[in-house]
Amino acid sequence: MSVNKRYPLPSADYGHAHPWNSAIHAEPLPAIFERQAQAIPNAVLAEFMGRDFTYRELYAEARRFAAGLIERGIAPKDRVGLFLPNVPAYVAAYYGAMMAGAVVVNFSPLYTAEELAAQVEDSGTRLLVTLDSPMLLPTAVEVLDRSSLETLVVTRLADALPKLKSLALRTLGRKQIASVPSRPDVSLWSDVLLEWNWAIWLDGKEPDLPDLSADDLALLQYTGGTTGTPKGAMLSHANLASNAIQVDMIDPFDPNEPDSVLGALPLFHVFANTCVLNRTVVKGGRIVMLPRFDAGQVLKTITNSRPRAFPGVPTMFQALLDHPDFAKTDFSSLRICISGGAPLPAPVREKFEKGTGVRLVEGYGLTESAGVVSTNPYEGMRKPGTIGQPIPATQILLLDKEDPTRLAPDGEPGELAVRGPQVMCGYWNKPETQADAFARFNGEDWLRTGDVATIDEEGFLAIVDRIKDMIAVGGFKVFPSQVEHVLLQHPAIKEVLVIGVPDEYRGEVPAAYAVLNEGESATGEELAAWLNGRIGKHERVSRVVLRDDLPKTMIGKLDRKALRAEVLPG
Repeated sequence: MSVNKRYPLPSADYGHAHPWNSAIHAEPLPAIFERQAQAIPNAVLAEFMGRDFTYRELYAEARRFAAGLIERGIAPKDRVGLFLPNVPAYVAAYYGAMMAGAVVVNFSPLYTAEELAAQVEDSGTRLLVTLDSPMLLPTAVEVLDRSSLETLVVTRLADALPKLKSLALRTLGRKQIASVPSRPDVSLWSDVLLEWNWAIWLDGKEPDLPDLSADDLALLQYTGGTTGTPKGAMLSHANLASNAIQVDMIDPFDPNEPDSVLGALPLFHVFANTCVLNRTVVKGGRIVMLPRFDAGQVLKTITNSRPRAFPGVPTMFQALLDHPDFAKTDFSSLRICISGGAPLPAPVREKFEKGTGVRLVEGYGLTESAGVVSTNPYEGMRKPGTIGQPIPATQILLLDKEDPTRLAPDGEPGELAVRGPQVMCGYWNKPETQADAFARFNGEDWLRTGDVATIDEEGFLAIVDRIKDMIAVGGFKVFPSQVEHVLLQHPAIKEVLVIGVPDEYRGEVPAAYAVLNEGESATGEELAAWLNGRIGKHERVSRVVLRDDLPKTMIGKLDRKALRAEVLPG
């Protein structure tokens, strides 16, 4: 079979730290957490706002939460929702719910009450954990009143802070705290935790928790997927544990070197769930946890807390470059930075590496694959502009764009399809959508990504575009990302999105929407002329529209779908 259609390739071409055919031994996530809590109980798992939380502390808290859930009637396979920013309680709630046999449902802290209520109903979430933040608690209470949600559990931010910061928040920062309503269906986190301690565990007096299997459902992670409507990707313990192990396997650095990762990506998102939380527990490392991304805070944290790795999305790295403290930040502790979630513009990569001396590699994944499919190697050969090579135990095919039952023609891009231990079990309560998500080839089910890709002789993948984003110009297909790539080479351009707009003669034509770099000046007409002279006739844009900003998703990705909804009629 031609190498431009299928992976694996000969092992000599493989650049990751472990061989492609490495065995993955998955087990329930709480079992991994328990093993690390036994082996390194006093090691720091989470550093948060100047306070350290050890493996011992967070494991014990997770066990107490699990026992409290069971006492409140939460049974195996019931859904427990997390409506939280990056706080230590997230770790205990996440693993604790799984210890109780429940299925975790991640909800974005940016959801409106309508969005949260819709996903609570779709998932059948019975109990929701949130924070006493004015941005979260009122929304959660509204959903409690208008949905089938039964119980709200509220954790206090002040309880996670060092003593002086906690006191300051309680006395001087009351506007940053929402009042917890006194009602029977609302409980404080501290009241839910059942009495349990390390000595009870070591003495063998275990709480009565259910036995777990790696095949059990662990997480419902909502995604727009390839059809645009929110769906709950069903991820098993095996899916999540496998992907965390796979991501750990591509790390080539000295295992005796202390491991720490900067956790500015939101843990509710699958990228951070795998690369920040679960991989760190697999590694026995430390998460330098920030409640949200703030460029100045990230730069200060890199200098003070000395993290070893920083995963982020391209807009995060651009924001760091734009910050006035970037040039005086000490980046010497960082071994690697990983960009995912969206294509990484070459100018961003080049400027970031030049300014920090740290390698910034691009990877690729999706919710349905538990987070990660491929990445450029952390050391040795890499190919900028590609999403790297598949991680261990991950197979890929390129399928025909029009007929997914066939391979793509030789030498042509095709729809990227994936098989591996990290690929989801399916979509929650959506069998008809699930059938469209997989292609049957040679008797095997392959996850269709909806992304059009190429693969070269050394196994490096390049995403050409998304099938649904292709623009039909007359009889030609135009990939907007290719047009964006050219325009991003203009020194005045900071960000750009290209979409198809209606055209009476050709059906639709490309139009570009762009943001200029600070201090740069150019007109849309000048940029359109510059761009159209460098691309094919059918790719030429009808206009370049300059804007102050472009819409972004909850994790900072440029949002093509939102731009279409904003600028196109109907």
